[in-house]
Amino acid sequence: MEPLPLKDIHLPNTILFWPPAPGWWLLLVLLPLLVVLIRYLYRRIRRRTAVKTATLLLSGLRQTRQSDTKQTLTDLSALLRRVAISTAPRSDVASLRGADWLAYLDSSLADTAFTQGVGRCLADGHYRQTAPSELELDALFELCERWLKQQAKKS
Repeated sequence: MEPLPLKDIHLPNTILFWPPAPGWWLLLVLLPLLVVLIRYLYRRIRRRTAVKTATLLLSGLRQTRQSDTKQTLTDLSALLRRVAISTAPRSDVASLRGADWLAYLDSSLADTAFTQGVGRCLADGHYRQTAPSELELDALFELCERWLKQQAKKS
């Protein structure tokens, strides 16, 4: 018997690192987009949750209004500040006081209801000789609701 004319074993070519396969290119493009999308959704959900919770707390404050109007003013101011810190960068909002705080609140509205309107009592209500009247408090609650609605629209 004659030996068969067989050829030697041929190994496949080595797989190179470059250029990557199309799946890696796709991953390179989609991964940063996915990170940006997740970050956007997280901020949006955080903002909506803060505004929704604040709206519920504001309606609760309005229904269980205390006889101490200064305490009501304190609660309203604290509520607005918590929402502002939750929806904006903390470094921009946390240190604001007095007129700067009211100007920040007005920046979301078309008018200047906080710096020149009924919202001014958030800054100076504790120092007044007389407490704000029920009409002023009702107008302040309406103004706070309007501000919260503007915060919800931003998201």
